[in-house]
Amino acid sequence: MKVSVILAHPDATSFNHAIASMAVDALRRNRHIVAFHDLYKENFDPLLQSPEISVGAQLPADIKLHCDELTEADGIVIIHPNWWGQPPAILKGWIDRVIRPKVAYEFQEGDAGEGVPRGLLKAKTAVVFHTSNTSPEREKNEFGDPLEALWKKCIFSLCGVQNVHRRMFGIMVTSTQRQREEWIEEASAMINACFPPKR
Repeated sequence: MKVSVILAHPDATSFNHAIASMAVDALRRNRHIVAFHDLYKENFDPLLQSPEISVGAQLPADIKLHCDELTEADGIVIIHPNWWGQPPAILKGWIDRVIRPKVAYEFQEGDAGEGVPRGLLKAKTAVVFHTSNTSPEREKNEFGDPLEALWKKCIFSLCGVQNVHRRMFGIMVTSTQRQREEWIEEASAMINACFPPKR
């Protein structure tokens, strides 16, 4: 099984990095092939420029690599902090540039883009881990849980990935070392459940 893992957090000592490290190790231990990208470390350019917008655009080599890996992935893991109810700009730019027509979705013949797209991703399962300094209750009741809608409805469902698991960890700013260890164990259990050892 090929699994694409995308990390978006600027601090290498962050809990997001700890989750990503655990996820990559667990997936490899389960004998899956992992394509891992730390967007900040790689200095990923999030800006979608005009020449890339058209379906048949000639893509830069790094974007083509991301698109190819996403197309080939049997599973997807995304790790990021919750900033203003959204992923960091670098990850939003990754979405803009990589989750593109003819890679992640397409429109039916004769549809100029006004209809409902058909998902193209072969991945059946996606896991999203993100951190927050807002309680889950407040995130849902006060803000309507925007990341739930973004990842499950606006992105993965649209691209054909129906089995989406999301876990928010927090409140990070007041968390203890023991809490973080427990969260890592929980995240590890989710990875193992979603991407069990290859037989």
